[in-house]
Amino acid sequence: MEYCLGDGDGSATMWTAAPDIDLNADGALDAAGLDFDSDGLLDDAMADLDADDVADHLVRDYGPGAAFFTDDGTGTWAVSLDRTGLLRWFGLDGVEHHGGLVVDVDADGQADDRLADCDGDGLADRAVSGEQAYVDADGDGRWDIKLRDGNADGKADGADQL
Repeated sequence: MEYCLGDGDGSATMWTAAPDIDLNADGALDAAGLDFDSDGLLDDAMADLDADDVADHLVRDYGPGAAFFTDDGTGTWAVSLDRTGLLRWFGLDGVEHHGGLVVDVDADGQADDRLADCDGDGLADRAVSGEQAYVDADGDGRWDIKLRDGNADGKADGADQL
């Protein structure tokens, strides 16, 4: 698994580590232990919860009471999730759900959509599903905007009000 950490001088270093922790207790190793907070304990982890071999979560003091963080898009592990790493989110049909960060937002029967809580309130405000993304622009918990990436370059090139 690859992960990136800042070096304190504005630069960053890419690291590679073999997963050695089963963070979500599903029987598969999905996180690599490290001492991120410099407390002398190997009780922090970089986690790859979507199994793409790139860390998508930093977990400080994993176990009961762990703090989960995601990347804010700049390489900084600054977006805090609730203490359990679970989010409240709404499907496209408006039904409220509670769950992990990889879920089925688009109701296609596959838990392959990713959630993000950019403001740290425990309510998902972004969801990525294949070549589309959904945004809760007004913070009411409902998806307001659907972004499209028609040319699959990783950047939105269209948007629709929902």
